[in-house]
Amino acid sequence: MICDLKPYPEMKGTSIPWLEELPAGWSVCRNGSLFVQRIETGFADLAILEVSLKTGVRVREFGGSSRKQIMEDRAKYKRASCGDVAYNMMRMWQGAVGVAPVDGLVSPAYVVARPLPGVLPHYFAYLFRTDAYMGEVDNYSRGIVKDRNRLYWEQFKQIQTPCPPTAEQAAIVRFLDHADRKIRRYIRAKQTLIKLLEEQKQVIIHRAVTGGLDPNVRLKPSGEEWLGDVPEHWEIRRVKSLSLVKRGASPRPIADQKYFDEGGEYAWVRIADVSASRKYLEETTQRLSVLGESMSVRLQPGALLLSIAGSVGKPIITKIKCCIHDGFVYFPQYHGNADFLYRVFSCGAPFGRLGKLGTQLNLNTDTVGGIRLGLPPDGEQGVIVAYLDEATTGIEQAVACVRREINLLHEYRTRLIADVVTGKLDVREAAAQLPDEEQEPQLLDDLDEISDPEEAALDDLDTAPEDP
Repeated sequence: MICDLKPYPEMKGTSIPWLEELPAGWSVCRNGSLFVQRIETGFADLAILEVSLKTGVRVREFGGSSRKQIMEDRAKYKRASCGDVAYNMMRMWQGAVGVAPVDGLVSPAYVVARPLPGVLPHYFAYLFRTDAYMGEVDNYSRGIVKDRNRLYWEQFKQIQTPCPPTAEQAAIVRFLDHADRKIRRYIRAKQTLIKLLEEQKQVIIHRAVTGGLDPNVRLKPSGEEWLGDVPEHWEIRRVKSLSLVKRGASPRPIADQKYFDEGGEYAWVRIADVSASRKYLEETTQRLSVLGESMSVRLQPGALLLSIAGSVGKPIITKIKCCIHDGFVYFPQYHGNADFLYRVFSCGAPFGRLGKLGTQLNLNTDTVGGIRLGLPPDGEQGVIVAYLDEATTGIEQAVACVRREINLLHEYRTRLIADVVTGKLDVREAAAQLPDEEQEPQLLDDLDEISDPEEAALDDLDTAPEDP
């Protein structure tokens, strides 16, 4: 179906800086002629909504969340009616915009735009999240520091926007919703495969770091559930007996550009950098200035760190000079085999009594320090590490391959949406032939969620907005 799509038969030039041409039947409108601002407060009983960078507007879940925020006066929060477009003023340029799924409340730092008759909000939500449109939003945003730029209503309503006839808006939404569901199903299947592969790897690691490699070795009770019986000659030690466990630190406000320097000596480690790496950290997307590194924690190559926020419980060994924020802990006095301790943490089992691995673990310096593990002699640790490196390489390569396939699906989805909402592809006939389908729950799981606590904090700036 998608491969049969064709361009519109007739196009025309536009006055939009980032869009050279549109279908002849489309118009160009300023947002102020498509939406009106809704500023309604005093509805304290409504659900709290949030605008995610990746998933749009959704009802906010507070139970068990590390991002829980106390709402001191919900009466000051803005009402967003079902079908309104809401956006985070500070993150609209990154795609923090969507359609309210229910009547609810949004932060005073958000803008609520009520669509006028003939305006289908879901078409515009797709459009607003395209790279080209987000670039235009960035041009209209105002602020002292780029990462703190805000798109106020007065600027939003001036932006020129392509506007198809209402019937075509509906056809585009119908087509993209259908395509999106298919792509998400593919991604979900691949995520399931990754989960199975990771579980297989963890079983191999767990067996080796608790029982060693000799099937005939004499065992003794460890007194620890996750360890079970361990080789008789191993020591049972708490992590804190091997080293202090300390947290990283972050310069604040973290978005201030004076803390960053592309030529800086120390790399700045975010949860996203760790999530994208395997055993070793070899590069990051940002580097700190001298001032920035002085306000953080410097680590040297070979240091082991463990995430306690975002992708909770993920260990990594750095191969570069780096600085870490307080979403990580490190082990400054540990002089043993870092690769062995990495394998102990990476099997996930030591965290079993502390919560669910991934995002719901209760990890801090005390809980990590209190973990008990089996410690073989140094030479045996090296043998176990070498065995696991070889035994898990094939699995890790398979996982990396599936992740690349997921990234390609994301790229395809992004390109398809951009081409359809800007009139490069005509989907009217294809949309008319689609079967009716029920909406599905969100399927993109953690691959589409914010993983860095610093980004989460920026997305969560739910306080009163600054004056323009």
